[in-house]
Amino acid sequence: MTLPDRHRIARYRIAGRLAGACVLGVALALSVQDFAEARSVERPPLPAMGPSLRKAVAFATAEQPGTIIIRKDEKALYLVTRQGQALRYQISVGRDGFGWTGVVKVGAKTEWPEWRPPQDMRVRQPELPKMVPAGPYNPLGARALYLSRDGRDTLYRIHGTNDPSGVGFDGTSGCFRLTNTDVIDLFKRVAVGAKVVVQ
Repeated sequence: MTLPDRHRIARYRIAGRLAGACVLGVALALSVQDFAEARSVERPPLPAMGPSLRKAVAFATAEQPGTIIIRKDEKALYLVTRQGQALRYQISVGRDGFGWTGVVKVGAKTEWPEWRPPQDMRVRQPELPKMVPAGPYNPLGARALYLSRDGRDTLYRIHGTNDPSGVGFDGTSGCFRLTNTDVIDLFKRVAVGAKVVVQ
């Protein structure tokens, strides 16, 4: 039985507004079966990619070009482009109790990633599905950069969002969220193995 258009679109809006492995208080009413059913019906229009919040700025650092520096207090991600210059992207950062600092690397990059909520997140929010399929309605958005330390996945990501209003505040579980437009741009510029400094 197919749902009326407004119900199908509402379902995708719910899925699109999930902010991935990094959101505050995700309330998910859809099960994996719901996602499978939703995939079998006509899809609504793709979610908005969101505005670009990127700016070229003067930036003093001893880090090499290609390095990402995240300043949580500024809610900003800087990609060093050359000596004294960087691209600045507005981001969302970890909420109280979920912030962290340190030096990691980009261990992998994925276009339209699937989302598997970490086990500890599913303990806190048992209504979450085990997996949300890859694609434009996934809460990790258009791209994800997977952060690793000593060759191990940290479970933290730099990723997009299908809800552009979800950028610019403390609201994640430790990941760093950009608009889809900006994460696509960052994805093209950053190499696997790039250094990431979280301050």
